[in-house]
Order: sequence, then structure tokens, then C-alpha cells
Amino acid sequence: MNYIIVKDYDDLSRKAANIIASQVILKPGCVLGLATGSSPVGTYTKLSEMCASGDVDFSKVTSVNLDEYEGLDGTNDQSYRYFMDKNLFDKINIDKKNTYVPNGCAADLKKEGEEYDALIKSLGGIDIQLLGIGLDGHIGFNEPDEFFTKETHAVELDPSTIEANSRFFASIDDVPKRAITMGMMSIMQAKKILLIANGKNKKEILDKALTGPITPMVPASILQLHPDLTVIYSEN
Repeated sequence: MNYIIVKDYDDLSRKAANIIASQVILKPGCVLGLATGSSPVGTYTKLSEMCASGDVDFSKVTSVNLDEYEGLDGTNDQSYRYFMDKNLFDKINIDKKNTYVPNGCAADLKKEGEEYDALIKSLGGIDIQLLGIGLDGHIGFNEPDEFFTKETHAVELDPSTIEANSRFFASIDDVPKRAITMGMMSIMQAKKILLIANGKNKKEILDKALTGPITPMVPASILQLHPDLTVIYSEN
């Protein structure tokens, strides 16, 4: 594990973007595993600037996102497809046909999960997976549970996750209660994992995930088993 402590969120975002950009430069046709939420916004801004300056070319890149809310399509401004378009895809020269987000509006989420896993396998797996971490230790929408779920699957969101995400919605009642998320198998099979976290409120759960027992009650703790994990943390 490579644990990097940085001075502030801007520094975190720059270092994370540099790691992802290096992957793209070394392998122009790489597969990026991407995340949503507040943590990666700065990273995506830095990557957009690198693309605009001609330093990074995303034209051959394929991306797969971790998760999506159930019932929200890409036109909904709270969907993760919309988030990715707004914060990254519309600002770089990636071919949107090669950007994949689970379909939260699929009639059969189980089948959607199976097809998403098959897609990732057909791409040769993920070269680098970007992750954030929830206050309950979730990665993607893999919530604390009695076991680790391997496959992409539908999940009931934990009340703490709903409360945390309510800041993005007009009301907590508007936050979807279910989502579809990449499971632990595809995440852990990524060749590299980059976990970013900022804020004093993330320090306790980050320490628990990285140094405590490996348990599905702290989903991110499974990352201790990954052979190429980089963690970037900023208190501010």
C-alpha cells in the first residue's frame, strides 16, 4: 500500500489526476474505473485541464463507472451518468460510446448486473479503479453487510448513505433508496486501485478500513488485500 498524505484538497486532486493521466499516457487504450460523489470532482477538473492543454489524450480510453441510482436515467441531473457527463466526459475528448455507467432504469437489475460484469470482462478488466470511501466504509454502493458481494448487484442504501447524499437533493425524501453497484470482484480485479479521501470526518473510517480487521461490515477493508493500492488523504 502506498499511503500519501497531502496538504489540501487541491493537492489531492492534482496528485490523483497525475496518477490517472500517467495510466492513460502509458496505455492510451486503457480502461478507467471511475467514481462519483464530491471527492473526485477536483480530480476530474484537473484531468479536463490536462486534456485541454494537450497533455493527455482520452480518445482511445474506455471507462466504466461504479454505480448508479435505481430509477434515474441520464437526463436526471442527480443521476451518475449526468454527473460524469457534466464533470468529465463533456470536457475531454473521450468517445462517449466508450463510457459505461450501470443502467439504473433497467427492467431487470440482476440481468443488468450480469451484463455489466460481462462487459468489464470483455474489456480485459479495469486498469486503474478510482474510489472514494463513505463514512460507513462503503466503496461504490457496497454497504456494510454480512458478506462481500462479488457481482454487480442491486443494493438497499444504508440510512447513513442516504443522509450523506441528501445534500445533493432538494430533500432527503428525494434521494433514491436503492442503487446498482459494481461488486467487489470487479473492483478487486482492477490492476491498480486509487482511493481518495478528504476531510477530518473521513480519517476514522479510513484508518479502520486500512488498518483494522478485514470485514464486510467495513467494505473498504477488503482493499488491504489488493497488491497495488494507492491512498491519498487530505485533512482539509
